[in-house]
Amino acid sequence: MNKTVIILGSSRSDGNTAKAVQDLQQLMDCDIIDLSEYEISYYDYEHANKDDDFLPLMRRVIGDYQNIIVATPVYWYTMSGILKVFFDRFSDLLTIEKELGRKLRDKGFGAMSCSLNNTVDDVFWYPFKSTAGYLGMIYLGNVHVSSHKNRSQLEDFISQLEKAS
Repeated sequence: MNKTVIILGSSRSDGNTAKAVQDLQQLMDCDIIDLSEYEISYYDYEHANKDDDFLPLMRRVIGDYQNIIVATPVYWYTMSGILKVFFDRFSDLLTIEKELGRKLRDKGFGAMSCSLNNTVDDVFWYPFKSTAGYLGMIYLGNVHVSSHKNRSQLEDFISQLEKAS
């Protein structure tokens, strides 16, 4: 499998989602980036925030990895706020950093969620699939785990990733 990074978007760096991400990392060769360790501000039409950590982080992610998996807890039926801010900033890659944004094309993109429930509705995955499609990325699939002890679900997800990439 190509070099993969998991981008953790959670309010807790040691919560259930982080534990599930660590379990996934033990099963496959990948790196983890915790968004809570970065200063990434909300999307700004004036691009006054262009000097925060988003663009340097994306230069690293785009330059170093072929596959990007985002991981989020389920908060109020959707992705976490920190991950949503990260997604919103993709707009910078379509406006002020177009050349960088074009490099996302044909990269793999997947999603992982975690909650106390056993499943999430299919509509939960829409922003992930649509974002991948809009950016010209290959959607590798998604997995929902209800706790960090779902090894078989993570193994199935790895098989899905390998088949898609």
